[in-house]
Amino acid sequence: MQASSNRPGLRIRVGVDVVGIDRVGRLVDENAGLLDEVFSAREQAYCLAKRATRNRHLAGRFAAKEAVLKAFGTGLATRMRWTDVEILNERSGRPKVELHGEVAAFADRGGLSDLDVSVSHSDGIAVSHAVAVWMDGDALPPD
Repeated sequence: MQASSNRPGLRIRVGVDVVGIDRVGRLVDENAGLLDEVFSAREQAYCLAKRATRNRHLAGRFAAKEAVLKAFGTGLATRMRWTDVEILNERSGRPKVELHGEVAAFADRGGLSDLDVSVSHSDGIAVSHAVAVWMDGDALPPD
């Protein structure tokens, strides 16, 4: 179901992802290049500094990237890279999204107006929820 609005052309899309924290930790430990392929230098610096909870923070960021791409309706499309969706923190600790490269270009073409993400961790899982608000644009997949 699509959210309604008084403004023509406004569309709201939601994405959700859940990942196992231990699974992400194992994948990172077993695949030497995975950290650089999936996480930006800033994401790595933040997560790796949290020694005892490293995997929890990596899993939360991975889930957030997936949730954003689901809210975009693209998945990881051609020329898009995992590091094009960067999950950082505001001073308060609240997560925020910065887009780069092909993902940022897609958002511009699609008329992305606002993007918000939430991340949580509990009982061995990380979950993220992303909400994307789109104005008229030519790149957004149809409903």
